[in-house]
Amino acid sequence: MALELLEEKLNTGTSILNISHHEIYSKGIKFLLLDVDGTLIPRGEINVHIDIKTWIEEAKKYFMIHLISNNPSKKRIKSIAEQLDLSYTYKANKPSKKKIEEYILKSNAITNEVAIIGDRIFTDILAGNRVGIYTILVKPVKSNGEVNNNYKLVNIERKIAKFIGVITK
Repeated sequence: MALELLEEKLNTGTSILNISHHEIYSKGIKFLLLDVDGTLIPRGEINVHIDIKTWIEEAKKYFMIHLISNNPSKKRIKSIAEQLDLSYTYKANKPSKKKIEEYILKSNAITNEVAIIGDRIFTDILAGNRVGIYTILVKPVKSNGEVNNNYKLVNIERKIAKFIGVITK
């Protein structure tokens, strides 16, 4: 696997809440794919924090938004999507590119107008890069929408990525 496939286009170093909608929009992005677990809410939770809801409501002014989750629970992802009034894909099997390509085709999007925002290098970023869309890496969130620096799986992924030279932060 080429290391470039693991390199995000934008590493925010923070949570989704600190991403500027205008900054992304200025790059020609019109469609956002949002990971769910870690990116919007902690794994296993179902209630989206008001700050995340507010960020998404503002983002809807700029972008078409779709949730894309590896989570196998249709009931859970549907519940989260309903809170946010968004379409969704569950059981996406990222880093497989199939579900992302299906969404792009169905939405009549152009690849260079699509971005994925996620907290995982080896799923979200790798899948996005395999499709050729803009990739944005965020830190995982706690229930209150703040950064969760103690998410073990993400910390392990980041250590591996640093070791192989993909990230330097």
